[in-house]
Amino acid sequence: MKKLLLSLCLGIGLVWAGAALAQSAEPPKDAPAAAETAAPTPAPAATEPAAAEPAAAAAAAVTVDKGDVAWMMTATLLVVLMVLPGLALFYGGLVRSKNMLSVLMQVMMVFSLITVLWAIYGYSLAFGGEGAIIGSLDKVFLAGVTTASLADTFTENVKLPELIFVAFQATFAGITCALIVGSFAERIKFSAVLLFSALWFTFSYLPIAHMVWGPGGYLLDKGALDFAGGTVVHINAAMAGLVGAYLLGKRIGYGREAMPPHSLTLTMVGASLLWVGWFGFNAGSNLESTAGAALAFLNTLLATAAAVLAWSIGEALHKGKASMLGAASGAVAGLVAITPACGSVGPMGSIVIGLVAGFVCLWGVTGLKKMLGADDSLDVFGVHGVGGIVGALLTGVFAAPGLGGTGAEDFSIASQLWVQAEGVVITMVWSSVVAFIAYKIVDMVIGLRVTEEEEREGLDITYHGESAYNR
Repeated sequence: MKKLLLSLCLGIGLVWAGAALAQSAEPPKDAPAAAETAAPTPAPAATEPAAAEPAAAAAAAVTVDKGDVAWMMTATLLVVLMVLPGLALFYGGLVRSKNMLSVLMQVMMVFSLITVLWAIYGYSLAFGGEGAIIGSLDKVFLAGVTTASLADTFTENVKLPELIFVAFQATFAGITCALIVGSFAERIKFSAVLLFSALWFTFSYLPIAHMVWGPGGYLLDKGALDFAGGTVVHINAAMAGLVGAYLLGKRIGYGREAMPPHSLTLTMVGASLLWVGWFGFNAGSNLESTAGAALAFLNTLLATAAAVLAWSIGEALHKGKASMLGAASGAVAGLVAITPACGSVGPMGSIVIGLVAGFVCLWGVTGLKKMLGADDSLDVFGVHGVGGIVGALLTGVFAAPGLGGTGAEDFSIASQLWVQAEGVVITMVWSSVVAFIAYKIVDMVIGLRVTEEEEREGLDITYHGESAYNR
């Protein structure tokens, strides 16, 4: 544990050193995800009375709607519900009973750790400053974030309290890191999970989040469409998980012994909670309680339902039976795929995206998984990686106004697809490289994998001294 704490301190120190070299910039003005401090404007000189009138009019035009604030607080709570207990139960039901608590603990601790790091420096590096790749340290320790500071929305002069924007984005960072847990479940040291999460969050999540959503971000300026995190959250996490699955190696007995989920009941409950919480994830990304949020809400409902149907149909055609595990996995695949598109496509487009994601992700956890040869324990790449790629690319198609999307009249599918593909490739490469280095650092400092004896006994007892089920 001492080594873990020292390593965390080292990682944070590296962030400070790297960010100090980043370009400092003016507070964001137009980016809907950017925050600005509402400091009082100095009074103009007495000889310039005319200048006071436009300034006063602009200040008066800024509004903070109580309905928007209430919606964003609700949306933030829904995203927390996605993680705890949603994701935890979804993952926990999929592992063997001897590892149930270890997965629950990893999800809960990773989410908690990242939430704290987000407040200390994550928010500043993601949304403070206008660098192309990373922000600045202007808002480290939430400096300047007060009850008076405001964050932009997608509507000019409509603002949110910056405090709720910080909280909402913290949940995104937390769930992204928690998603990775599913790739190396049942065989990784608890301390290794925490140290890796801190390193990867710092050097992969924050730069990608800034590039896609932050003011001056490279992909944002390129025009990449990612409404709620197809690249930032799902592809980003999936690549880190796939690299981890390769580096940790396969579980003992994998491919020779049966390793069925110990409780599909809990997995179904977890998937259902994910679906409910995802409305906050997607519709909340609109940042206002408007028709835009309603569009994202409806698209999230439709795409998910379509993906459940597609996965189950594909499974029935392939295996002769549709399973509960397949239906739950299909729901998550649909949720993942519609995430980048939910605010940019029409309802019919969302159904098509869900159908495609259901069929393609089914192949992702069967045919593609065999081709890759990695023991991705809970199919993080097959669902989140493949689904994220499908959703990101199809966003560039169905955002076209001729297909019911919200794109401008001069929208070009070919041009947008190119930008979307660039975002996908950058995210895949960046996350993979950072993850590989982070895993190697963790392995050198504290080691990655548990001993064979610990793995056979189960991580619940060996690492937490308790069992999920007492008989």
